[in-house]
Amino acid sequence: MSSDSSAGVRGRRPARPSGDDRELAILTTAERLLSERPLSAISVDDLARGAGLSRPTFYFYFASKDAVLLTLLDRVVAEADAVSEQAFGLPAGGPREAWRRAITAYYDTFRAHRALTLAWAEARSTNPEIRELWAKVFDNWANRCAAAVEAERARGAAPPGPSARDLAVVLNSLNERVLYATFSGDGPAVAEADVVEVLLEVWLRAIYGTAPAD
Repeated sequence: MSSDSSAGVRGRRPARPSGDDRELAILTTAERLLSERPLSAISVDDLARGAGLSRPTFYFYFASKDAVLLTLLDRVVAEADAVSEQAFGLPAGGPREAWRRAITAYYDTFRAHRALTLAWAEARSTNPEIRELWAKVFDNWANRCAAAVEAERARGAAPPGPSARDLAVVLNSLNERVLYATFSGDGPAVAEADVVEVLLEVWLRAIYGTAPAD
């Protein structure tokens, strides 16, 4: 290589990270740090330094570390919903397979973001914004589940029972508590290898009065 071309390479400035790159660096840093320690032990300085940014630059993107957690929650919920919609879009052999796909979609997504899942659960008791956002997410899931139960009843596959909405709230609350225990090891818990099938059996019996085979 000639000296002129070498000088050109040496003189070239590295591309500056875009705003999206910086925001993503903060989010990635937060998820990594949460896998190592609780949110209470993570500072804004930790997040900024881990993302290669100054503290003032951090505040250009997020008002607080809780705001980072809110953004991560939005992203992971969108990821879980997208996976679920994709799973439901595939032909299913029967109700067992369809409900298994739905439960598995959320289980796989939140397991992949285990540290975040635990951080959100713990933050809900002290952060009203996270609590409000989670309530909206939960309400959306309950409505989807209720609509599916009503459709199964309308086609005669599931018997009449308690209100589909109430049943959906109970089943989604069950998922939330069981998965939290499995991911955190907090108290008696179902093993990760078994949790989807255990939840599936409970859902099928609650919706259909039995556990239908595909």
